[in-house]
Amino acid sequence: MITEESRLGTLQQAIELAGRAPSLHNSQPWLFRLGPRQVELYADHRRWLPSTDTDQRDLLLSCGAALHHLRIALAVAGVHTTVHRLPDPNDPKHLATVELDTSTALDAQRELATAIPDRRSDRRPFSHWPIPEAFQRQLTERASEQGGLLRVITDAWARGVLVAAIHQAATAQDQVPGYRSELESWTGREGDDGIPRANLLRTMPAPVESSRAFGVGDIETTIEERPEDATLMVLGSTSDDPLSQLRAGEAMSAVLLQATQLGLAGCPLSQPLEIGATRKILQDQVLGGTLSPEIVFRFGWAPAGEPLPPTPRRPVSDIIELLPS
Repeated sequence: MITEESRLGTLQQAIELAGRAPSLHNSQPWLFRLGPRQVELYADHRRWLPSTDTDQRDLLLSCGAALHHLRIALAVAGVHTTVHRLPDPNDPKHLATVELDTSTALDAQRELATAIPDRRSDRRPFSHWPIPEAFQRQLTERASEQGGLLRVITDAWARGVLVAAIHQAATAQDQVPGYRSELESWTGREGDDGIPRANLLRTMPAPVESSRAFGVGDIETTIEERPEDATLMVLGSTSDDPLSQLRAGEAMSAVLLQATQLGLAGCPLSQPLEIGATRKILQDQVLGGTLSPEIVFRFGWAPAGEPLPPTPRRPVSDIIELLPS
């Protein structure tokens, strides 16, 4: 017989893994409320970054990633989940209700779950080895399973447009009141959130074409003249409403975990989606007007050397509340 203590312990372990999901500047903007037969996911707007994420797109993507992490962590623990997304139209912070029942995990779910502790956002220059097409297909399949559409940007012209849009977004954001101070407050800090110096580059090498200009970090890199051969991908959806953005976060999680399981290094790039003009460029010129872009990925092979340390996470007790019985 499963005791209440055992049940809560299983849920706490799953939520601890869910809390390792990627989020904008490692802000971890989520809250989980536990009931007798359900887990409710809420957006924690106290951790919203309004100068960077004016339309809360990144917040929804981050919470969607945590929802997918939670689902596969529960599956491995033998818990079947039925998800009701955006269940309360009167409470936009209530993003999902996850009903719980017993189940058996699939092998694919186990593989993704084991990748959670190893996933990193890797901003270092990647090596000049291409990603096999078979790996690209697997990433595309993982996105599709979560309702996302992943496009690998192979056309040189489209890739150039995408890189230029990233730089254009960076220039535009530098003019946004509060953006630079918000970025500085979340990077290079010590504690249980934000991006520590140990995960940031000391200098941004010229070969890295598509990365946000964070503050000075501790990672030394080898400077090369030629651009890296990182593979850029764009995750899109057929519409661009809060539900689509939440589902895109789930697909983002699945893609990043599959990439980790394959041994790839990667990093999500949200900056070109945070500015309306560059988001429009991605939609019209990179995706041909067929999809709404939700997130960009940069994938490749990590350089030789020590693996990146994990970024810090809030204690699980800080992201859990108990619902009334």
